[in-house]
Amino acid sequence: MSERLRNLLQPLNLAGLFTLAAVGMGLRWMPAERLPWGIALLALFTLLLFANDLWPRRPWLRPATLVVMPVIALVLIALDARPGISQVLLVVWVAVLAGHAPPRVTLLAVLAADVMYYLLVRRTGISAPLTVVMVNTGFQAFAALCAWYAVSAERARDALAHVNADLLATRALLADTVRDNERLRVARELHDVAGHKLTAMTLNLRALAADPAYHGRQELALAQQLSSELLSDIRGIVQAMRDERGLDLATALRALAAPLPRPALRLTVADDVHVTDPIVAEAVLRLVQEALTNSARHADADTVQVALACTGGRLLVRVDDDGRVRGSLREGNGLAGMRERIAAAGGSLSLSTSPRGSLRIEADLPA
Repeated sequence: MSERLRNLLQPLNLAGLFTLAAVGMGLRWMPAERLPWGIALLALFTLLLFANDLWPRRPWLRPATLVVMPVIALVLIALDARPGISQVLLVVWVAVLAGHAPPRVTLLAVLAADVMYYLLVRRTGISAPLTVVMVNTGFQAFAALCAWYAVSAERARDALAHVNADLLATRALLADTVRDNERLRVARELHDVAGHKLTAMTLNLRALAADPAYHGRQELALAQQLSSELLSDIRGIVQAMRDERGLDLATALRALAAPLPRPALRLTVADDVHVTDPIVAEAVLRLVQEALTNSARHADADTVQVALACTGGRLLVRVDDDGRVRGSLREGNGLAGMRERIAAAGGSLSLSTSPRGSLRIEADLPA
């Protein structure tokens, strides 16, 4: 199923489509000479209502539709200002407006639209135009509150998802740190205890072999050989345990992105990436976290590509998305905090735009 069709089939869109179909059925009571205009205006209102779902990557489209929709509704009411169902379009518009505009802007816009509605109804000579408008305003308030609570719940859900992702990623790094510390402790124990005793045993066997009473004994030579080999094996194991230390950045980054509905994370980690410093790992984690947030909130991206590689003893992190930077590239609080965190870990950060207009983040850190 395509993204456009999936957006159109959302429950709120289906409810809006049903409401507009009911309004269309009510237009049959409009005077015949005005009916074609009424149908055309209703069709245009319907197109504007779903325009943002049909063309989601046009940031200017939402403000434009929110301005034009009440004008269409008022023109429809002007064509036939008798109390009917055309004013339902104002209720639909208020529900959309409340979901995307601040409460103060919504209140002022609704007040202006209802004043115009009152003047249109009053022109028809209805005995109680204020009552008609107040009834419609009550439905508008109900729609606005429902939309506002729905948006608040969605924002709370997104915030909870971010916190959950942060906890999962931090837990993954913490688990790796604990495993590394335990591995280092075992390596030290092997080196300090077993290695020391094997060294002492090797020296004693060498002294014993120098005794004329045991000179040439095959069993003693075999014991010396085995002790030497065992000591060499333990040293190799200790060195391997030290070399294998490192934090699993890939698991932590995937845990960070997993609870988020969008954007999707496309992660590439080179085989030579080996990070042992928790401070560097934390800096990379927060960099990708901020990049995911910016891509979803400001660039409307669906996919974020993160690549980690090592060059010359430095860890290189590159982040690209498939969104688009709106306007000039400006460094806000999130990007400034990202730069400060990378600098605190001994690295540097550069920001640029890709050929397709998306934000590109490149960081250089100690490996």
